[in-house]
Amino acid sequence: MASSVSSQQDKVLVEANSFARIITLNRPKQLNAISFQMISRLLELFLAYEEDPNVKLIILKGKGRAFSVGGDVATLVRDMRADDWRVGANFFSQVFKLIYLIATYSKPQVSILDGIVMGGGAGISVHGRFRVATENTSFAMPEAALGLFPDVAASYFLSRLPGFLGEYVGLTGSRLDGAEMLACGLATHFVPSAKLPLLEAALCDVDSSDPVIISSIIDQYSKQPSLKELSVYNRLDVIDRCFSQRTVEEIISALEREDVHQSDGWISATIQTLKKSSPTSLKIFLRSIREGRLQGVGQCLVREYRMVSHVMQGELSKDFFEGCRATLLDKDKNPNWEPSKLELIDDARVDCYFCKVKHEEWEDLKLPNRSQFELPPYAIAKL
Repeated sequence: MASSVSSQQDKVLVEANSFARIITLNRPKQLNAISFQMISRLLELFLAYEEDPNVKLIILKGKGRAFSVGGDVATLVRDMRADDWRVGANFFSQVFKLIYLIATYSKPQVSILDGIVMGGGAGISVHGRFRVATENTSFAMPEAALGLFPDVAASYFLSRLPGFLGEYVGLTGSRLDGAEMLACGLATHFVPSAKLPLLEAALCDVDSSDPVIISSIIDQYSKQPSLKELSVYNRLDVIDRCFSQRTVEEIISALEREDVHQSDGWISATIQTLKKSSPTSLKIFLRSIREGRLQGVGQCLVREYRMVSHVMQGELSKDFFEGCRATLLDKDKNPNWEPSKLELIDDARVDCYFCKVKHEEWEDLKLPNRSQFELPPYAIAKL
């Protein structure tokens, strides 16, 4: 038993340095995919550090070439098959509680995004106060290709990107590099990876939780990166025209019209990506992000928990299990979505994902009470 606890703690390393605590996700071979035990450990640490007056800030990073690719979905699916869908719902319940804690944290969190950042990895970083991208950063929300949808309150943070870039990122799963993350606001700073050790050392010596002071220190190591010529950020006009449409079908039609008028491989590739993804995932995410534009982070998490519980239960659609089979388990990359076409999914079917799950042991997400803490203005703004 002791060795089991020790091995789980080895996957989340902690280093105490003066006024900072450095938390490192330590599953480099799995690209720091986050397990249930890791989430529990992170919750424990964040709660303890918020109560500790000696801790002024938290630095969160990943070991190896990824910050985190998100939840350990392959293991989750195996566990659900061996046990029950509520194993999956319970996992997301803990993840969402951690994200709410991070989004409303009373002390600054500096996430070092030096590598791949996907799904749940975005959830535990983007909601924090400071997000440092580098030339190695690669961000994506690829859930629709797995038969899931961008969750982790992505309907909150993606809906607040410029124009309709959030719809594009969430529906297509396309990658953004560090310069693009900075340009759209997903990152707060861009620091060359060679300077990260100096930045960490400087942050550890700061006897303050004042975000202005923390930001000024990160500024000393930051630079303004250039966007690549073919950056998606230079295509915001097309993205806004197409991804502002009311339905997924109308988005695809708008892209097809653009494709006729201009020869751009990016447009045709975007169309093909949308047509390969789970039709159900696309429809429920578009509804989700549109609602998220008008909701606080807590409301987004409660709603997304209903959605993800329906996905885990698998009564409305089994696309999540099929997507994981095709992408992560059998790896044939040929999922059989059901329903197979967008036009087979009406509004009533989409509505079901936003309703409470009908199961005697299921209940809505209960978020931690944050009223006892003096929250900073940037956290209050999210509520």
